[in-house]
Amino acid sequence: MNESNIKELFERYPKNPILTAADWPYTVNTVFNPGATLFKGKTLLLARCEERSGLSHLTKAVSVDGVGDWQIDVTPTMASDLEHHPEERWGIEDPRITWIPEVGKWAVIYTAYSRGGPLVAMALTEDFVNFERLGTIMQPQDKDAAIFPRRFQGKWALLHRTTGPNDSATGHIWLAYSDDMTHWVDDRPLLKSRQGGLWDANKIGLCTPPLETKEGWIILYHSVRKTASGAIYRLGLALLDLENPCQVLTRSNDWIFGPTEAYERQGDVDDVVFPCGWVPDEQTGLLKIYYGGADSCIALATASIKELTEYARACPAPHDD
Repeated sequence: MNESNIKELFERYPKNPILTAADWPYTVNTVFNPGATLFKGKTLLLARCEERSGLSHLTKAVSVDGVGDWQIDVTPTMASDLEHHPEERWGIEDPRITWIPEVGKWAVIYTAYSRGGPLVAMALTEDFVNFERLGTIMQPQDKDAAIFPRRFQGKWALLHRTTGPNDSATGHIWLAYSDDMTHWVDDRPLLKSRQGGLWDANKIGLCTPPLETKEGWIILYHSVRKTASGAIYRLGLALLDLENPCQVLTRSNDWIFGPTEAYERQGDVDDVVFPCGWVPDEQTGLLKIYYGGADSCIALATASIKELTEYARACPAPHDD
């Protein structure tokens, strides 16, 4: 597959958006950027819900087919815990969910807004009702993080996006390691934002958790391109070595998915597609990709895992421009 075929990688669900604030059992301003996983044979989304105050919390929605008939918690599933975690002062948002077989729990990595700015926090859960908060694992300014589901040479690995003061206009994807999931060291830049007029110049960040394939770990990432009329969020791919994730094998030169539909182009933040979760179906060979549209709704796209892997493998070796 060559890059002229990129438009065929993702297919939008024709009845998008699949969830909006109007579907919620209590008042919220918007719902978007959900983490996603399989839980007891059903698709579970942990959606970011922005309140009319402007702060965000997380609420669970569950569906048998991952498309419709969503059962949504009638109160926030996971909200800021200011008594024990003051770093969540201005809300929690944008979760990435990873099942960790070794510990028998799901890891929820999310952004908490503290007095010092956005930081990366982590919680573990067995039931998406009770959450064991581990607290801050990456200090401000940091966000867009996910953990790999297994260790490498005895160490856990975490992808995250660090930026300068005030979440500045530059940012790269970094990789850190840990023995205990709490203290992260050996931090290094993994994917750097490029320069000039390229689609992923200046600022990039992780989208969904890494997807393990025989060819390596597929990384879906977003770019924030500044234009005369505002920012545009688009998506690209990279492929990491299966046993050594600090080695980037390939990286797409072109963006592969961007805002084109009305629910992606117009909302609280225009021109945004932002996935935080995807769910593979081994029987059909498809990925269900759940994403926020214009920071205002939740939409669904699907992709063939085989075609996505072939595309990622055919991309060129990484280079900084």
